[in-house]
Parts: sequence; C-alpha cells; structure tokens
Amino acid sequence: MEMIRVAWLLPLLALTACQGKPLPGAAAQSDMPKEWTFDFFTPKALPALVTFAAILDADGRDYRFNTLNSTPDLPMVMGEWNDRDRTPGGYWNHVNSPPRHIIFCWDSIIDKRVYETHLTIPKPILEKMRRPSEFKDYRGKTAYYDRVQIGLAPEGKVAVWLQGSGSEPNYRVTLSVLKTVSGDKLAICKGVTKSDFSYGYDKDIKDFIKGKKYPYGSW
Repeated sequence: MEMIRVAWLLPLLALTACQGKPLPGAAAQSDMPKEWTFDFFTPKALPALVTFAAILDADGRDYRFNTLNSTPDLPMVMGEWNDRDRTPGGYWNHVNSPPRHIIFCWDSIIDKRVYETHLTIPKPILEKMRRPSEFKDYRGKTAYYDRVQIGLAPEGKVAVWLQGSGSEPNYRVTLSVLKTVSGDKLAICKGVTKSDFSYGYDKDIKDFIKGKKYPYGSW
C-alpha cells in the first residue's frame, strides 16, 4: 500500500476533534472486518478527483494517502443524491478501524477549483460500524457497515453514507464536522494539485450540462 503512516497528526486534523483515542466499549468480535474502506464519487458527468487524504481512525491511528482509488461518477446520481447507488471498490482506500476524522484535497473539474474538506464521523456511527448489521450480505452471511461512501458535487458540496448490507439502502450520515474551503483559505491542500483547469470540459460533460443551470441539481 502506498501509504505513509506517521506518529504525529496533522495539526489541522486535530482541530476537528478533541483527541484520537480508541472508542470505549468497542468489544472485539471474531467476524469483525479486518479493514474499513472509504471511496469517493461524483454525480453523473460532474467530475472531480481526490488527490490526497489524511485519516485518523477510531483507534487513533494516523494515515496519509498520496495515491487513492479513482473518483468515478455514478450514472444514476443525477439532480440529487440517492441512497441506492454504490461506488466501485479499489486497492488503496482502506484503514484498520472505522475512519473517524478525514481531511481530503479534491479537484472539482466541473467547478475548476481545488477544495479542502474536513469531516468528522460521530461516535454513534463509528459504534454502528463495529456492530453486525441487522441485514445479511448477498451470500446470507453476517455483514458490517465497513464501507464509507463520500459524494462530491458542484459548489464544493460533500455528503457521506455507510454502504448498505445486501439489498439494504445506503445509510446517510449526519456528520459532527463538515467544512469545505477553497482559494486563499486552503491550508494542507495548497499546492497539492498541479491542475490549472485550463483543459476545459470533455464533450460528454458539455452535452450533459447544456441547457442546465449550475450547480446542475440540489446537493
């Protein structure tokens, strides 16, 4: 895994919560996942690219990702978020315990802007991720909420879900902290990307947004 794990925490990451201590009462279970994954996506034809992520997991471990899975668009996500569609997986985006605090840098191609997002998943949701789901997976086996989906939309809008088990809908998460900045307010994301957004839009993007009003939906 191309991941740098360090003993100190980004000062800005520390601002999103008090301390990165393990959650109390999180009893180990034999079938508990060995890792939790997180993936980013965008609505149809409104592209973005995540370029860096720093994560503090529920057990206080600190991770840095300079290489991440792709940031696909989901063809059925148009005009508004939904609780059905799921992101494809990948090799890079995984941590050893539920992700608690996340800072990530992303290039919004549709906005032609670099954004920096800080988010914190509340403790009750982390505890939910460590308990078996009431729903079984597609093979009829015990399932956990071990996948986090993060949607990225125009205007720097961000939304988060736990992926549902089996045919269960995804679970929308109300975050403890959600803050997105850009321009001269960038901190750790300043200079991370080399994109100057001079390329413009591909034809499929132009065709999709033609006649539509920005931000092309309600996010």
